[in-house]
Amino acid sequence: MSKETDKDVNGTTAMFEIDEVDEKSEMLVEPEIENKAEKYLIYGINDSPPIYVTIICALQQSLLALSGQLITSLLVAEAVCASDNNVFKARLLSSTLFMSGVTTVAMNLFGIRLPLYQGASASYIIPLLLVANTDGNFCSGDTVPENPLFNATDNTTSREFPMEKIISNVQALQGSLMIAGLIHALFGFTGIVGLLLKFVGPLTIVPALVLIFIFLVQPVLKFVVVSWAISMSTVAVAVVLFLYLAKYDMPVPVWTPSGGYRIIRYPLHQVFAILISIIINWAICGILTRFDVFPNDPSHTSYRARTDARADVIDNNPWFTVPYPGQYGPFGFSASAFLSFMIATFMSILDSIGDYYACAKVTRVPAPPKHAVNRGILIEGICSFLSGAVGCGHATSTYGGSIGAIGVTKVASRRVLVFTGIIYILFGIFGKFSAVFITIPYPVLGGAIVVMFGIFFGVILSNLEVTNMSSPRNMAIIGLSIFIGLSVPTWAQKEDSPIKTGHEQFDRIMSMLLGNPNLTGTIIACFLDNTVPGSLEDRGIATWQVSDADEDAVIDMSRYNEGYEVYNPLLPQRIRSLKIMKYIPFLPHTRTKSVVNGV
Repeated sequence: MSKETDKDVNGTTAMFEIDEVDEKSEMLVEPEIENKAEKYLIYGINDSPPIYVTIICALQQSLLALSGQLITSLLVAEAVCASDNNVFKARLLSSTLFMSGVTTVAMNLFGIRLPLYQGASASYIIPLLLVANTDGNFCSGDTVPENPLFNATDNTTSREFPMEKIISNVQALQGSLMIAGLIHALFGFTGIVGLLLKFVGPLTIVPALVLIFIFLVQPVLKFVVVSWAISMSTVAVAVVLFLYLAKYDMPVPVWTPSGGYRIIRYPLHQVFAILISIIINWAICGILTRFDVFPNDPSHTSYRARTDARADVIDNNPWFTVPYPGQYGPFGFSASAFLSFMIATFMSILDSIGDYYACAKVTRVPAPPKHAVNRGILIEGICSFLSGAVGCGHATSTYGGSIGAIGVTKVASRRVLVFTGIIYILFGIFGKFSAVFITIPYPVLGGAIVVMFGIFFGVILSNLEVTNMSSPRNMAIIGLSIFIGLSVPTWAQKEDSPIKTGHEQFDRIMSMLLGNPNLTGTIIACFLDNTVPGSLEDRGIATWQVSDADEDAVIDMSRYNEGYEVYNPLLPQRIRSLKIMKYIPFLPHTRTKSVVNGV
């Protein structure tokens, strides 16, 4: 008799039965269903939820990350002087969504294999915008001459930059990003990242991520201020569903051929808390739009709360398009863009390391071993190279918000993230389909981002629990790095030229470096953490370091949902057991280990 089941945190049977089950099996399943709300995770990393649960959870992850992809794509358009060219922006967005999907699938199947979403990395855009604003190489100010034929074919006005100029800028970004992506990949391929873990710990990673979050406040506010009421309503609905009602299961009607119609208990409201909140408030915006509560004036701030504010995006997007390498012509190179990408590469690696450990913590698995971290960085670098070749103008990196969503929904299945990647690939190919979700009102997206990043922000701060925060040394490092990381960029961005040496190009580069908040704070934190005396235990590095002995040791299943097997790549057992694997930094050498239920 066929039965499809899944495992929860203690290895018990999940609540959804897909095929026929006998009455005895149903009696065994139902008591366990009632305890689902008390579990740390409803589905673990290696679990395979029913297909309908997988698709809905994947769609939820897709919608949550969509606004971030849209923002990054628009920032790239601004950097290459295409902020007023809607046709080009739609094409750029398709490339961004397509590559986000490809990278997500690659990371979950071949990378670190944690349930991580890989999306457009805003850390690559911040320094690029700083360079574009201080360097005249990109937007020189030359406008298009009045030419009716040009305007008709490219949908531009006489005040816009010519398409030739935009394409030239994109080509310069392509070559620069491809080289930066190769260097990024080399960090993982050679095992340099594993060596960095000896010097980079929570006291370096946490300030870097905190400063990134502080910097993200301004972009998020652009969505929230459109309608504080709708944004806070989105937050409130999600918080009630996944916090206040966390201990309760919702009655859900199901039907099976053998059991017929019956009611089971399942935390549906918690698994889909953010998605439910988005749908409810999207509907509210639709009603308010119908009665013109939101003004129908595009110049008004609340206009973007209307459900028809960006309806033209659906008409402008093509039905079918496939992004491909070289679609904008031959690759170019820009020294200033390459410098900005290299800075972003270093910050992205630190950001990803922090995300890996945060994800391991949320999904209740041991800290990732060096080979898994190396493999994750390798895949990120390869996909950043591909993103440059396709012409996205940005790299792809780990998206912390998806980790926050796992904390809310308690669904950590890798299968969900693979489906999320597939959805994004379809978004990139079928333009009009993705355009429907782009029409989600800004305040609804803003509220969802607040919930998502708020949870992840808490996860990041929780990494400090492995350090000794009662130590004056550690408190000083955290406080100084964050305060200086905020103060220096604030000063640099207010000054027209914070550095004046008489060498214009050097002054511009230094202005860009000083204006980057997470770069300044990270350098301070890393320097202090490695020069001020302190034990590995107090610094938290001992907890993050995973030795061969740790992988061989008994796994405490009272602390973890799964063991180190979640990090194993998709390689046959006989290949993983080869001796040569000991010398490949990004691949494991199979060892025998035992697992017990508690220590």
